Amino acid sequence: MTPDERLDALREHFEEIVAVHDELATQLEAARERQDELRENVDGLQRENEALKTSSLYIATVEEVGDDEEVVLKQHGNNQEVLTDVSPRLADELEAGDRVAINDSFAVQRVLDDETDARAQAMQVTKKPAVTYADIGGIDQQVREVREAVEDPLSNPGQFEQVGIEPPTGVLLHGPPGTGKTMLAKAVANETDATFIKMAGSELVQKFIGEGARLVRDLFELAEEHEPAIIFIDEIDAIASKRTESKTSGDAEVQRTMMQLLSEMDGFEERGDISIIAATNRFDMLDGAILRPGRFDRLIEVPEPDHEGRTRILEIHTRGMNLAEAVAFDDLAERTEGFSGAELESLCTEAGMFAIREGRTEVRTEDFEAALAKIDREESTGTPVAFY
Repeated sequence: MTPDERLDALREHFEEIVAVHDELATQLEAARERQDELRENVDGLQRENEALKTSSLYIATVEEVGDDEEVVLKQHGNNQEVLTDVSPRLADELEAGDRVAINDSFAVQRVLDDETDARAQAMQVTKKPAVTYADIGGIDQQVREVREAVEDPLSNPGQFEQVGIEPPTGVLLHGPPGTGKTMLAKAVANETDATFIKMAGSELVQKFIGEGARLVRDLFELAEEHEPAIIFIDEIDAIASKRTESKTSGDAEVQRTMMQLLSEMDGFEERGDISIIAATNRFDMLDGAILRPGRFDRLIEVPEPDHEGRTRILEIHTRGMNLAEAVAFDDLAERTEGFSGAELESLCTEAGMFAIREGRTEVRTEDFEAALAKIDREESTGTPVAFY
């Protein structure tokens, strides 16, 4: 081979070696990435294996701290109380009321942070409802009274100090279903900057002894941590009905929960900048203890709307609808005497459904006539009306 041919051959061989090197480098990088991925999988499996081999711990509350490094514990869930020894390392840290983790032998493993019950945290409203006072019609007097009792103490507390009175401690809304009690509470949550905590009375009724009372206590502690705060209890009659002589464990637990609520509402300690709103459809069922001044200072009845109120409610629920000019709300309000706000909303929705059935985008008077006839027919036959 000539020198030039030999040089060309060496150049081609070098290029082949470079190509092989690049290919091997790529394969090596892929192998390293795969190695890292497998290492992460191995680490995860090792942690999972360790977790499976570790025995579960149970949550308990320290009821009493005794001498000689002994404590009385109450295990959550079954309310079993035990007397157990604790290590000297933990003995100085424990106090009555502390939450601890225990093993199967009831030995205290570690002290847990004082956290609010997760169920209580879930009741905190983080996103404001899209309901304003402009969305509520027919109860202007009730809206004014609620704003005076709930908003004014939060926005202008100095006014009450100058007058020399204590602001109302609680507002109880009562009246027939569908008259706007819950909507009024939503509007308060939207219009104020206070922390809003919403619960249903049935959520406070728990299976085990003391669980409902502890949830009530945690709710007020949560409100205290996020002052100013508003606590809204819907369907309060579920836990605040008149006390009876019943000896069943269920009724006794409901009464314990109610007594805890009474204690939190006007206990020895100052409640702070916390307002309470409650709602019920069964005012006649409530226990007299929860109705006295100092707990609910304002008992506001939310009645069925009158003619003017029904006209305003129809205007509110149809302002987003494509209506014909001939629709007369005054005539509709006259013919819907006895309708609640929720039933009037259902009437508007049903009228829109009739327009859609006819292939129109405009809602006419005959659609409302058909909706009224359908509702009257369903009521006369005993068929429940579908509220939207």
